Amino acid sequence: MELFGADATALPCSTVERHTEDALATELGSLGYPGFAHLSGQLRNPAEFLFDALDRPDLDVRTTEGLPWVALQYPHLDWAWLLRELKVRNRQNRLGFVVSLAQKMARLASRERVVKVLEPVLRDLEDARLVKEDTLCQESWPVSRKKHVRSLRSKLAAHWNLDTRLSEVDLAHYAA
Repeated sequence: MELFGADATALPCSTVERHTEDALATELGSLGYPGFAHLSGQLRNPAEFLFDALDRPDLDVRTTEGLPWVALQYPHLDWAWLLRELKVRNRQNRLGFVVSLAQKMARLASRERVVKVLEPVLRDLEDARLVKEDTLCQESWPVSRKKHVRSLRSKLAAHWNLDTRLSEVDLAHYAA
């Protein structure tokens, strides 16, 4: 990868190797996420990173906030592989929400090329959208917390049937 000047999307993807939450945070820093710039770890394919993060029952909120940034910064990742693997695990709503947020941030930053790359991904995810309610990697929340968050969630989160308070307002720093 380094020899040919490729980015992290050139690395192979695997569903077998799962990393710890701490490792995910350092990998996010290695991918260039400004919120974790002080961390560095093993460089990982962004598609594999998103798979590992979105397939978890629970994930640190700060790491979760960085997921749309990955889709925004690496729009040319292996979407076919990622969609296939997450659909098998019924996690496509999580990815749909993350990609929708990334597309909104790309529009705010006038990154039209990224918006266009994410459009077919969102169409595919829209066709596979599940009715089942889920959280954005916060399954251990008690039912009362899930109900509370559901009453406060954004229209976008409601569209993807996710109980989360994460919204484009929380990601305004992406557009800066």
